[in-house]
Amino acid sequence: MGAMFRSEQMALCQLFIQPEAAYLSISELGETGTVQFRDLNSDVNYFQRKFVNEVRRCDEMERKLRYIEAEVRKDGVPIEENLTELPRAPNPRAIIDLEANLEKTGNDMLELSQNAVNLKSNYLELTELRHVLEKTQVFFTEEEANDSITRTLINEEAQIPSSTGRGRLEFVAGVINRERVPAFERMLWRISRGNVFLRQAELEKPLEDPATGNQMYKTAFVAFFQGEQLKSRIRKVCSGFHASLYPCPHSHAEREDMVKGVRTRLEDLNLVLNQTQDHRQRVLHTVAKELPNWTIMVKKMKAIYHIMNLFNMDVSKKCLIGECWVPMDDFNIVRNCLTEGSRLCGSSIPSFLNVIYTDESPPTFIRTNKFTRGFQNLIDAYAVASYREANPALYTIITFPFLFSVMFGDAGHGLIMTLFGLFMILMEKKFLAQKSTSEIWNIFFAGRYIILLMGIFSIYTGFIYNDVFSKSLNIFGSSWNIVYNKSTILDNDFLQLDPKVDYKQVPYLFGMDPLWAQAENKIIFLNSYKMKLSIIFGVVHMIFGVCMSVVNIMNFKKYSKFFLEFLPQLLFLILLFFYLVVLMFVKWVLYDAASPDKAYSPTCAPSVLITFINMILQGHATMPKGCSEYMFPGQAILQNVCVVLAVLCIPVMLLGRPILFLITKRNKSPVIHSNGTTQETDLQSPIPQAIPTTSESATGGHDHENESFGEVMILQAIHTIEYVLSTISHTASYLRLWALSLAHGQLSDVLWTMVLRRGLMASENNYVMSVVLFVIFAVWAFFTLAVLVMMEGLSAFLHTLRLHWVEFMSKFYDGQGHPFQPFCFKTILDGEDIEE
Repeated sequence: MGAMFRSEQMALCQLFIQPEAAYLSISELGETGTVQFRDLNSDVNYFQRKFVNEVRRCDEMERKLRYIEAEVRKDGVPIEENLTELPRAPNPRAIIDLEANLEKTGNDMLELSQNAVNLKSNYLELTELRHVLEKTQVFFTEEEANDSITRTLINEEAQIPSSTGRGRLEFVAGVINRERVPAFERMLWRISRGNVFLRQAELEKPLEDPATGNQMYKTAFVAFFQGEQLKSRIRKVCSGFHASLYPCPHSHAEREDMVKGVRTRLEDLNLVLNQTQDHRQRVLHTVAKELPNWTIMVKKMKAIYHIMNLFNMDVSKKCLIGECWVPMDDFNIVRNCLTEGSRLCGSSIPSFLNVIYTDESPPTFIRTNKFTRGFQNLIDAYAVASYREANPALYTIITFPFLFSVMFGDAGHGLIMTLFGLFMILMEKKFLAQKSTSEIWNIFFAGRYIILLMGIFSIYTGFIYNDVFSKSLNIFGSSWNIVYNKSTILDNDFLQLDPKVDYKQVPYLFGMDPLWAQAENKIIFLNSYKMKLSIIFGVVHMIFGVCMSVVNIMNFKKYSKFFLEFLPQLLFLILLFFYLVVLMFVKWVLYDAASPDKAYSPTCAPSVLITFINMILQGHATMPKGCSEYMFPGQAILQNVCVVLAVLCIPVMLLGRPILFLITKRNKSPVIHSNGTTQETDLQSPIPQAIPTTSESATGGHDHENESFGEVMILQAIHTIEYVLSTISHTASYLRLWALSLAHGQLSDVLWTMVLRRGLMASENNYVMSVVLFVIFAVWAFFTLAVLVMMEGLSAFLHTLRLHWVEFMSKFYDGQGHPFQPFCFKTILDGEDIEE
């Protein structure tokens, strides 16, 4: 947890690596994921960099891998997606062998595919020829119809003036796609003026396209005509409609012999196809085992060469120079990676790194684990913390589920949420291996520990509210003592319990007394109770946020802010709103139904809200006779002092920094350099300022050295007005804790009363309704999960997120940093999997 207090210290380093050791050294760094490289060639076109040819080679290998993978998946061969151990990047000597292996595998796959297509094309042609011979057999056996057709064509031909004379009846046979038959028939009629007799028969079974594998529905046809000129036209039409024409003998015996031969060839070709498919399956299964390793190795190679393109070459071209951000705790890991890279390549010259100084703001790096990562993501979704700024995620681990549970306070619903979060945690290895593509599920799974804590805290607050599926539990016995008989209670509509007489003056041991669940003024009591709790939690939460700014002040050595911003802000919040919280506790302690003093009886208890308003506006409340508007002696003087001090804090917040700016400005005088530029020098310090180190210069956006007095004044006025007004609005914003808690409790109560309670009452003396109760329970369970757990839980989650982002973090969080993005193979591979 200590690593989450603030981001780690970073250092900007220069790497000096021998060219022969660069590939292996960067490979070692990619396995550890400890450095973020900077581009030293930003002014150079990417296509002009030194290792662009190697990147292109990797692109070509990726193209071959995509083709191989497509072929493997096309045949339904499974590919192992989740490797137990990822292969390392191949060394430079093995790259040539890998490239040759991919080339050979790709060519083999292409040859297998082409052979399969050729064999399937031959099979398709023979199948179509068989169908033509079988389907058209009936056309040629109808001798009388053929004679009639012949005479009709001859007579019509004789009536055409342009006819060259009578000839022998010809025909063309083939197959065509079924959807093209109507247009094909119309075109034949037009070009022949109706002198073509077309007979057709649909093929019952679809045929397979050799190239795509899609199903094709075709029709066999025979077109009878007369004349060579018309024959040429018909062939052109068939070619235009992509119809396949096949030879068909005139005699019946020849057709029978041809059908037998085609069937024999089909059987032989089918045997060859099966053997070819078996061989293809064996090859694909062998390739599928190696494909994931090849893919990962090529991706790592490409990433390494991409990083090498960010390096500079020294003047002698014997050393690669790079710059990178390194966490100071990982220096030894980086040095070991450089040493291992030099050892693997056999280089006698070691690689090394030097820390360089810069005024650039380093990236923000906060180490997380699987438990804290979800909470850190909640903060980063708002803004990434500035370098070395206090990290709110550490405190969010507790405050977030607690504030959520205040709104979602039901032990039964919290138990459901706890079981769901526990289920995801226990099965996390299985779910991580599956790599689900469902975005909604991935969001839930990434926040599994958040859900678990929200459920556990909801169980706790549910017992505090004594609310389990809208019903209360009488575990320790009620503190109310009912001395009336049953008839009196049932018949007397005006009977009320007197806290002075009927209460044992011993509080319920834990949480809410169960008798409140039966009271008519239950909502009125819970309304006041939860509203006060919301104000208390909100003010404490905001005070804690203001106190967190001390961490940033001490870290960035901005001690003036401690007196000019932190103390006035804290005093303003305490003197007004924390005083309001104190009044609530004072009222709870002093006013009691059993008090012998009438002035401290419940009827004389002043309203805390009215008291606070009169304190600000200097007004007075009208109280009953014998009662005082003040809770204790000296309260009026104390309130006046609090208001005056709170008002005095405002000019300190408004004018403190501008006045300090003017004082600091007077102590500096401009120094004119030989080049004509000016620089302000501190007259009180005769020693020149040293070059700032990385940790000293990165103040997370808190420096305003180049600002004028007017800019400082305007900025401070905006911050002061925003803070003063926000203390009021933010305090009121925490009332959402009260509102959502009441809404959740009432929805749960309505669902119980309108659904399950009616089913239980109807099934008391009715066996049929006892069976219906199962259905009613299912309806109640469905709405409980869908509305009260899912929808209400999401609503409470969003409101809790807003309270942290706006009301809490605005008190100290700057959030102007940029994340640390190390060169890590695992991150690169996971990111590409998500994109795919």
